[in-house]
Amino acid sequence: MTSSPTAPASERSFPKPEFTGAEAGLLEFPSSKSRTYNYFTPAKLRATVYEDVTLDVQPDPDRHLTQGWVYGFGDGPGGYPKEWTELRSGDWHRFLDPNEEWEQTIYRNNANVVRQIRLTLANASKANAYRSWSSSWTRFVERNLGAWMHAEHGLGMHVFLSEQRSAPTNMINNAIAVNSTHKLRFSQDLALYNLDLAESEISLDGSVHRQTWHTDPAWQGVRENVERLTAIGDWAESLFAANVVFEPLVGVLFRSHLVMQIAARNGDYVTPTLVGTGENDYDRDQRYTRALFRLLTADETHREHNREVLAGWLARWVPLSVKAAHQLQPIWSQPHEKVVTFADSWQAATEGFRALLSDLDLPEPKELSQ
Repeated sequence: MTSSPTAPASERSFPKPEFTGAEAGLLEFPSSKSRTYNYFTPAKLRATVYEDVTLDVQPDPDRHLTQGWVYGFGDGPGGYPKEWTELRSGDWHRFLDPNEEWEQTIYRNNANVVRQIRLTLANASKANAYRSWSSSWTRFVERNLGAWMHAEHGLGMHVFLSEQRSAPTNMINNAIAVNSTHKLRFSQDLALYNLDLAESEISLDGSVHRQTWHTDPAWQGVRENVERLTAIGDWAESLFAANVVFEPLVGVLFRSHLVMQIAARNGDYVTPTLVGTGENDYDRDQRYTRALFRLLTADETHREHNREVLAGWLARWVPLSVKAAHQLQPIWSQPHEKVVTFADSWQAATEGFRALLSDLDLPEPKELSQ
């Protein structure tokens, strides 16, 4: 009996990986050699560092989150609800901070300011610069500059800090967070300055600012204005009332059109340097505020709605800031050297306010002339 020959074993085959344009494992694809991101369109030809580290860090269902928000709150809304403001936008993600603030710039800019102030105070102490102050100017600084410290702290801690989580995009929230750090740093600068002066050879009461803020009739309008700002629930109204209304009509009026105008004539070159850093902060903060509200008043779909809402906010907050500004009028007569009058300062402040409203395409409220 003969055995049949053994059949040759067939070669086993295995599926081989095949990379196509639809698979994440594609070996080469457009921009595969590039180290830049391509999930957003940069404002210019190539993305800046600010755009790379900020855009879409906080995505939403309109961008990339196809299954909706992955987290929410106990009362229902998820993520960053757009209903947290009355204003509307066709695309909130269009806003980019013109200051391009991100983590590195925040530390760098504030470190430069702190270094500048520290050197100024050290040189002033070494040169005994405070000895040339008149008693009237010393009283002005201890009462009024110290009182303004409370306004700055209230805005930083209870207005901008509470806003910075509520806006619908990471770019807006980042800009507001930087605004908060500016206010808190400046209020701390004023507090440390107050301590320096109290420990110097001049006779200055380092605690009288609390009494001034709480009881001085000239400051009660400012105090009321700041405290009402802390109670706003709408994040955009809070930002608008603080940066578009209160700051030009009260903050700039006091810092730029009073303190920085009269300090040198009263023998003080230190205070303008310190207060100037606060003005520089506001210049940067107003820049992003202009960019944001300009987008909203020019929105193709919601322009008329937004202008109507903003006009209502102007009618609500302008009278309060006008009242606060005019109640400050008596402090213009306190220094011995009176370089400017309240009327001149108020005119300069209102001109800046009108220019800001014009840039935002908003009408001047009738309450401004009351």
